[in-house]
Amino acid sequence: MAAIARWCVRHRIVTVLLWLAALSGVTVASAVAGSAYSNDYEVPGTESGRATAVLQEAFPGRGGDSATVVWHTENGDVRGGDVERRVTALLDDVRSLPGVAAVTGPYGPAQPAAADAPSGDPAQAQQGTARAEQGTARAEQGTVRAENAQGQAQAGSEAASNQISADGRTAYATVAFDGLAEDIPEAQARALVDTVGAASGDGLDVEVGGTVATLAKGGGSHTAEMVGIAVAAVVLFLAFGSLAASVLPIATALVSVGTAYAGISLLGHVMTVADFAPMLGLLIGLGVGIDYALFIVTRHRKGLKRGLGVAEAAQNAVATTGRAVVFAGATVCIALLGMLILRLNFLNGVAVAASLTVVLTVAASVTLLPALLSLIGMRALSRRERRRLAEHGPEPEVPTGFAARWSAFVERHPKKLGAVAAVVMLVLALPTLSLRLGTSDQGNDPASTTTRQAYDLLADGFGPGVNGPLTLVAEMEGANDRLALNQLSDQLRATPGVESVGPVAYGGGDTALLTVVPDSAPQSQQTSDLVDRLRSDVLPAAESGTSLDVHVGGITAAYDDFAQVIIGKLPLFVGVVIALGSVLLLLAFRSVGIPLKAAAMNVAAVASAFGVVVAIFQWGWGSELLGLGRAGPIEPFLPVIAVSVLFGLSMDYQVFLVSRMYEEWLETGDNRRAVRVGLAETSRVINSAAVIMIAVFLAFVLSGDRVIAMFGIGLAAAVALDAFVLRTLLVPALMHMLGGANWWLPRSLDRWLPRISIEAPETREPARARIAPQRASGEGELVP
Repeated sequence: MAAIARWCVRHRIVTVLLWLAALSGVTVASAVAGSAYSNDYEVPGTESGRATAVLQEAFPGRGGDSATVVWHTENGDVRGGDVERRVTALLDDVRSLPGVAAVTGPYGPAQPAAADAPSGDPAQAQQGTARAEQGTARAEQGTVRAENAQGQAQAGSEAASNQISADGRTAYATVAFDGLAEDIPEAQARALVDTVGAASGDGLDVEVGGTVATLAKGGGSHTAEMVGIAVAAVVLFLAFGSLAASVLPIATALVSVGTAYAGISLLGHVMTVADFAPMLGLLIGLGVGIDYALFIVTRHRKGLKRGLGVAEAAQNAVATTGRAVVFAGATVCIALLGMLILRLNFLNGVAVAASLTVVLTVAASVTLLPALLSLIGMRALSRRERRRLAEHGPEPEVPTGFAARWSAFVERHPKKLGAVAAVVMLVLALPTLSLRLGTSDQGNDPASTTTRQAYDLLADGFGPGVNGPLTLVAEMEGANDRLALNQLSDQLRATPGVESVGPVAYGGGDTALLTVVPDSAPQSQQTSDLVDRLRSDVLPAAESGTSLDVHVGGITAAYDDFAQVIIGKLPLFVGVVIALGSVLLLLAFRSVGIPLKAAAMNVAAVASAFGVVVAIFQWGWGSELLGLGRAGPIEPFLPVIAVSVLFGLSMDYQVFLVSRMYEEWLETGDNRRAVRVGLAETSRVINSAAVIMIAVFLAFVLSGDRVIAMFGIGLAAAVALDAFVLRTLLVPALMHMLGGANWWLPRSLDRWLPRISIEAPETREPARARIAPQRASGEGELVP
């Protein structure tokens, strides 16, 4: 590490130019290649996955995605002359918009521009809505196209009447585009939303939902990033007192994260990468990037205060704290790449994308940062610090103030404080016991959005199930199976939880499908129960004595299957992540107790953070007030990704805290002093780093994306608890109670384990020589 830092300091201009060239090159390549993100949650081998495969084979996909125009009047009927004239004019305007292939409404015959224009079924209209939110409803897309291909001739007046609610106050029209959502420009989606929005007023409420409407939200104004960076800049300036020193961590993070952001876009061309992966990478990268640079700059400033030259101080910072940064970054990447053992393409891309961001932030911290530190010279210190250094010379830096007093307080009352911390973590973790994984949709959007209002109008007028119908795909052999399928329709209508059943649509002679509209919303537990009831009771009874094979697909079914796969693999995943992280800590600190405590603390941080997420997003405690939309289930993929990130971030603070304690232990062999000094000297910088990370994570709540907001709040809660409860309270309390056992390692294991070091090796030899006489003999020993 020292050699790397030395080269970067000596060739600082070249180092800076190389990073800027990398940022520029990757950004240009990304702009030229474009993005290729894919939200493909399909899991091969599940029943919903089989339904999708059969649909794609029997009903080859044609046509594009859709939007739904919904209108509602409080006075009169939507069939009234004034309402009909106004809406007809609106639909004519929509029909003339770029990219629109067809508009199917309740006034007059359908007017498709292509053979596969929507038939106007209420379930079809909202299939696009759910698809926009989740990107998983390939089965629904196949349903719509198949019904169109089979039932176009009989759509007519029946379809029109189905597009008007029973009370006559709500109606909708389906707008089909000539391309899939990922190929439709944002400008076309914005034109649709603006055109529809202009028609509201004078007692008529007109909203738009569906796949294409979601695109009009755009990529945001980057408000979240700017707010997070602004808060980080303020904290850094207060911590350093130097404008130049406070700018460097932000500059380093922006260069590395910007390179990673563009690189993730290119990554989407070679593997499946979810569309939220760049934002997730940005969230993680800004947090850890600024923090890693903060730790190194803090060590560099200490070196300057001890009288070291600028170049020597920068090299020493990278050779010591830089090692801890690399180690911490490695633990984050290991936790993230642990997702690969799940063998889910969707998560593989997220894992690689996030790991790429962390790798680049670590690389920038140990190469670009020392180059920048050498450029600003002594300005890394404030004017008062430079003046004091010039007048009094180097002075030993002794921990003082609140940090020192708190460290001594914990030393005096470890049992009481440890019990308080444990109770706090336990109480916050309790909501995790009610965690429910499932699908959220546009019904979870903020109440002010047009997509949420369109969703609610359709649910109120046609029933909540219209927003996410189930797709039953049947494979048949002969007339007996056709007869059984026709009888199944009647059985489905009599099944509790079913609102309506569409006509049987046949394709290819041996395949057919049915659209089943539940009487509950797609994200409700009742809909999941209906899926289970169909699979375990209704369909087996209908298939009995025949060769009929019916699969249940649809939004809720697909997400339930996805969730079950993840839940089944989660114990293995968590076990692997904990084991790998523990092995790294075992090698670094030559102790059995340190990895065990770290594993327990990481589990506590994850559980408590998920408790906060459940309370806000699933229970709805303040979700509408915070602009996060209506309460709903937690996304199925969130636990795996969040566990990876949280385990990695939790390990960061463990490494920075314990490495200083370990260094003092090597110097003195006194556990009480090691814990007290380590906590006193690191708590301030850990707390500053935590405040920065919390600010960055919470700022992403402003992104407007529910999934990113879940990550932001979950990560912010985990970091806050980790820094202010676990690392500065529970961990030191436990280490005081355990005494010398903290550093215990069996003699045989010590000889077998390879040696790695976080601090520079040359700083350990004198300490090891002083502590050697204190080693205990026998089966176990205190190993420095």
